[in-house]
Amino acid sequence: MSFGDPNNPYAQQGQPQGQPGYGYPQAPPVQPYGGGGYPAGPTEMPGGVKAARVMLFVIAGFQVIGAILAGLSAFAISAAQDDPALKDDVQFQQLADMSVGAVWFVTLLILGWGVFAIVLGAKFGSGGNGIRVAALVFGIITAVLGIYPFVLIGLVHTVLAILVAVFVGKSDGAAWFQRPRV
Repeated sequence: MSFGDPNNPYAQQGQPQGQPGYGYPQAPPVQPYGGGGYPAGPTEMPGGVKAARVMLFVIAGFQVIGAILAGLSAFAISAAQDDPALKDDVQFQQLADMSVGAVWFVTLLILGWGVFAIVLGAKFGSGGNGIRVAALVFGIITAVLGIYPFVLIGLVHTVLAILVAVFVGKSDGAAWFQRPRV
């Protein structure tokens, strides 16, 4: 079939490829089940968020070690308070004046902070923006506590906590925690 002269209005004209014909323009293809205009979140946890999760577990491990040491200190103080040889030692008496109950309370605080780190790390896979905010607050408080009372011992805690706060606070971390849940 011949298309004829392109200037002849009565001749059958060919339609160039990719050009819509007369009438309404073509609609975009319909996306089945979802798509509804909402941007999809990341499908895999970003590397920074994975690193922050691992750092939370490392912090929790250090907290458990600290709780064990604090518990042993409480046992040692309790046992030494009854030792008659140390009754005349002035330096020990200053240490022994500290209540054993206060040492156990500090031990429980250390252990509780470690459990909180484990729970936060475990919730990174399914948690929402509240887990992100809690991890930011956890990182900041841990960094401050690592600097002030425990300068040398808390240096590792401080560095890890700052990295947790940075990795969770970045834009890819925000996108991960604010992604739509299915």
